[in-house]
Amino acid sequence: MKILVTGGAGYIGGTVATLLAECGHKPFIFDSFIHSRRESLPAGIPFIEGDLADRALLEKIFAGAKAKNEPFDGVMHFAALIEAGESMRKPEIYFRNNTASTLSLLEAMLAQGVNKLVFSSTAAVYGEPETVPIPEDARLAPTNAYGESKLLVEHILRWFHRIHGLRYASLRYFNVAGAPETPQGIVRGEEHEPETHLIPLILDVALNRRDSIKIYGDDYPTPDGTCIRDYIHVSDLADAHLLALEALDKGEGRLIYNLGNGQGFTVKQVIESARRVTGHPIPAKVEPRRAGDPAVLVASSEKAIQELGWRPRYAQLDDILRTAWEWHQKRHAGK
Repeated sequence: MKILVTGGAGYIGGTVATLLAECGHKPFIFDSFIHSRRESLPAGIPFIEGDLADRALLEKIFAGAKAKNEPFDGVMHFAALIEAGESMRKPEIYFRNNTASTLSLLEAMLAQGVNKLVFSSTAAVYGEPETVPIPEDARLAPTNAYGESKLLVEHILRWFHRIHGLRYASLRYFNVAGAPETPQGIVRGEEHEPETHLIPLILDVALNRRDSIKIYGDDYPTPDGTCIRDYIHVSDLADAHLLALEALDKGEGRLIYNLGNGQGFTVKQVIESARRVTGHPIPAKVEPRRAGDPAVLVASSEKAIQELGWRPRYAQLDDILRTAWEWHQKRHAGK
């Protein structure tokens, strides 16, 4: 299948685009390079620079492919702002970039007859969960504007499915981490500008690029007072995307899945795992809580396992951190 991959220069989008190519599909990357680097583009995959808000450009891309008798079969949509804390300071840019720009993409797709979408959603749509692990039919009540911006897209997708026949899969990620292991070694890992995610921040401390790791709140109702999160390896996540795409191609119309490994780890446990993997003491400092951070987010991914035949390969946090550490060492060697 020929697939447009929005945000394909990013950490997750690039991993999925590479896997698409390895499996014989034809990915085509669309990225603004605002929060990603050109050097991160997967080798050998065509790309175009552009903004999702530019509906005319998107239609031109879809129409041009169709005119060459090489139409796009679908879209994998990763492009988004992802920092929950920032979303509580600047909600307007999250609704504009994540919600309104996705509507622009959908309009361009439908105008050119492209009707399959795999959407990068988030566990943040649940907010403070009523049950743990969280099933897909749990209450949707985001506690931050980032989660709300993604939930609004899910509402749009439901209506577009009902009215326009859009076939879509909404994949609700939990915390994605690690680096893909390939025959060529580890060539891609998690890095953001600015960096806000826990594991790369911890590994920066192990590389002496930061003095300490900040723990935002140690008074949550959890065993050690710090937030609990579910960590999924990026390669396991990529596998699920291909399975969802194949299900849509077989005729499925509306799919919603959680993607996590079903285990929860506190911030302090993640730091301890990193100390084991890196051999570095990794000093930590407690800071006040951040607005909009739920205490516990752990997935039930049984639905994806049962319906898609998905089988995560990285169940242990130390194994996820090991791959991340290998990449970070290579990335920052000599710096």
